[in-house]
Order: sequence, then structure tokens, then C-alpha cells
Amino acid sequence: MSQIHFIGGEKGGVGKSVLARLLAQFLIDHQVPFVGFDTDKSHGALVRFYSEFASPVVIDQYESLDRLAEAALEREQQVLVDLAAQTHAFLARWMEDSNLIGIAGEQGLHLRYWHVMDAGRDSVDLLRVFLNQFAGRLPLVIVLNEVRGERFDILEASGELARAQSIGASVLRLRKLPDVTMQKIDQHSLSFWAALHASDPESGALGFLERQRLKVWLNRIDTDLGALLPGLPLA
Repeated sequence: MSQIHFIGGEKGGVGKSVLARLLAQFLIDHQVPFVGFDTDKSHGALVRFYSEFASPVVIDQYESLDRLAEAALEREQQVLVDLAAQTHAFLARWMEDSNLIGIAGEQGLHLRYWHVMDAGRDSVDLLRVFLNQFAGRLPLVIVLNEVRGERFDILEASGELARAQSIGASVLRLRKLPDVTMQKIDQHSLSFWAALHASDPESGALGFLERQRLKVWLNRIDTDLGALLPGLPLA
């Protein structure tokens, strides 16, 4: 069963690329075939951290975006699409003009949109825009990134979370990892697997307890992602 996972949220700095990396690591760990596409022209995280699996895609060119669907239709695999900030309009236009949702239904292709949010009002407003456009047509996972705020009172008070859940949206809480640990991983361009196993201090090796915290964090996310992605042939 091929799936295309659009990892967005439109707002910059909310953790879209971190989630894309976690999904990539999850699929690698469970030996699920996948390919990644990165829409960030300046510092694409999938290309940087998982270069053997990912390639850039030009978000405002239909022939480039077509590669996403072709990758899913040509063979059974997962397709990860890391969406840069302010790319939703291009993506939505391509999807509508190409009738991607209709084609997916005909071809047995599954689509999923991961809406990554921080605790601010901007993220809530962007979720509302998404729901107004795609509610009930595009399966949704709302990702509450606790790295960018642990209280989502604005979201809960807005009614948009309840609205999304009433039409089948799932919720993933991305728990906080200490900033210094994530900074070390990013500074040395390590995959999460490499960060767990690196032993050379010059390559960005984490301390013993740092590795333990990272392992606990990844194990929790692995469990949560496994529950959200039924039907995958997990090893």
C-alpha cells in the first residue's frame, strides 16, 4: 500500500522537518521502503540528514511535483514530502488541478497530511484554513510539537481541534527533547540512528545519559507512529 505523507503546517519554525526526519527514521528502523522529497530550497532537512533516500522537488512546478505521485504509483512504498513554509498554496493548486484526491481513490493510493503546530495563534489560524479547504477529503494528523510550546490552550479554545477530530483527524504529541541534545545532532548533521550510535566526540557523540534520553524519546515516538500508521509491513 503506497502512501504520500505531506508534512506541513505552513508556518516556519514549528518543527515540520523534525517530524519528517522522525518519519524517515521510523520507516528505516522498520524496513519499510520509502522515498523522500524536500521542498526547501535553502536548507532541506531530508536531503541533509537522509540524503540516500531524499531528493529536492520544486514546489511551484507541476512537472516537479508530479514526481511525488509517480513515485507512489510506480511501486509500493511510502513517500515523504517535507513542505517548506508558505508552500501550501502551490501544493493545493497542484492537487486540485491534478484531481489528486480523486485519482488516489481510483488507484488505491493513500494520502495523509501531517499538520505540525506550535502553541501560537498563527498555527491555529492555519489549521482553520486547511480544514476549510480539505476537511473530510484529506486524512489529517495534527502534530502538537511540545518543543515549541507545551500548552495548546489557544488551539483547544478555538474549537478547531474538536472540529478536526469530529471528522476523523488523529493527534500526535511530539514530546520535548532537550534543546542542547537536538542542537548537537543538528550541528553535526546526524541522523537519529547515527546520534544514538556515534562514539567519536569529534563526530558529535552524545554523552551516555543524553543517548539514553534520546533513545527513550525515539521509542515513545516509534510507538505513537506505529499506532497512527496501521497496515504498514513493519519489521
